[in-house]
Amino acid sequence: MKVNYLYLKIAYSLYLSHYREAMKLLIFFTHFSLLIGVTEWSEPLFQTLDKANFYSVMASGKLREINEELALIASSPIKEKQAYEGALLMRKAGLPIPPHEKLASFKTGLHKLESALANDSSNGEYHFLRLIIQEHVPKFVHYDKDRDADSQDVYRAFRTMPPAVQTAIVNYSKHSKLLHVKELNE
Repeated sequence: MKVNYLYLKIAYSLYLSHYREAMKLLIFFTHFSLLIGVTEWSEPLFQTLDKANFYSVMASGKLREINEELALIASSPIKEKQAYEGALLMRKAGLPIPPHEKLASFKTGLHKLESALANDSSNGEYHFLRLIIQEHVPKFVHYDKDRDADSQDVYRAFRTMPPAVQTAIVNYSKHSKLLHVKELNE
């Protein structure tokens, strides 16, 4: 028997009612597997900053490490983000980079650190970050007016700071003109 396909009338549509349940399952598993894949490769929701590593980067003064730490801090949701970025940017300005980048980096860092201090002036760690910068900035920048007050704030807040920050302060005080190990332990 020959079938003439030109006159065969079969309705084709995109809506296939008998495949509805299979499509629902397919869509569900597709979304589920995408969700699992995204959360598998993403960063943790509550990321904390490794303060010991931050202070070792500040002490090392290597441009590559500072840039990596800046990228890490920029992507983290920590509350101290502004102060840490400001301190690293000002530290970066003291490294061998082009002069126009030095000025821009220092000004941006100065603005970030000072605004963090304005928002939380009782934070001793912010005062320590500013003191580090103030002790090493050239005199012509005129960023040394709060050195004595910052050192007193660091002394007052030393015992309440996290152990990683205390270790960084003790290590820094060995080379500092304003912080002394003996006075920290009193």
